[in-house]
Amino acid sequence: MPFDKLRLRAATLACLLAGLCAAPHAQETVRWRGRTVELGAPVVPAGVVRDAGLPYGPDPAQRIDVYRPAQARQAPVLVMVHGGGWMYGDKAAASVVDAKVDHWVRERGFVLVSVGYRLVPQVTVLQQAEDIARALARVQAQAATWGADPRQVVLMGHSAGAHLVALLSAAPDLVRSQGARSWRATIALDSAALDTVALMQRRHLPLYDRAFGPDPALWTQVSPTARLSPGGPPMLLVCSAPRRDDACGQSQRFAQAVRAVGGNAEVLPLQLDHGQINAQLGAPGDYTAAVDRFIDRRLHAPS
Repeated sequence: MPFDKLRLRAATLACLLAGLCAAPHAQETVRWRGRTVELGAPVVPAGVVRDAGLPYGPDPAQRIDVYRPAQARQAPVLVMVHGGGWMYGDKAAASVVDAKVDHWVRERGFVLVSVGYRLVPQVTVLQQAEDIARALARVQAQAATWGADPRQVVLMGHSAGAHLVALLSAAPDLVRSQGARSWRATIALDSAALDTVALMQRRHLPLYDRAFGPDPALWTQVSPTARLSPGGPPMLLVCSAPRRDDACGQSQRFAQAVRAVGGNAEVLPLQLDHGQINAQLGAPGDYTAAVDRFIDRRLHAPS
């Protein structure tokens, strides 16, 4: 087996064992750690249209899937960025889209866009952030053709995706460089890499070395805390209180830093594990209701 594939397999195993990402997506059902993990094409509810694999760049990974009500009119847009340790993941995985499509698209009439992007080691994490910004530009340009309102966009990401959307929110210049405009709000679902420089300077999981590499200059370039500047969108930082790597403490510190530059950030700690924070969002309950309240406040706030 080629060395790069061996390294990727090792990184995948480390991510799985740490509980920081789900099993890789495929068209099958697998057994993992004593339980059945269902993989395959997402479930599309009746009345929802899925436009899959729309390109926003030349690479095969630069694709978006759009889920929209069949009769959408001026619908808000929820843009979802999957996780996977920056090294793998799937925009169509059930934990990424199923409950969110059922709640926000079928029940609430939103358009949901799930973003695929190039992965490490093909590109750097900074280039991944540029991919997300480029996808956002495509969403804003095409939203009206889906029956959506390009001015009413919420950006959401889980795990590695949470880090990437937080980075774009902290560094609006990255967004503008790819032709995207500002958006209404950001929701970061359980990132422990909000201060990437500090993370890499203390004891950490090997997967972070594979994602961020040995160069402190890159750590700074991809650190939401180090790149933080005024003018970003309001943020909701969801974090797993049971995590041992201080995800909630880091979220609180980042929220304080956002407020210090005149921004708005809220922290929502939950008694859920890392995977549950993603998979259970959209299911009935207090968690989804809290996220709904945040979204509704931001969509209805003055521009």
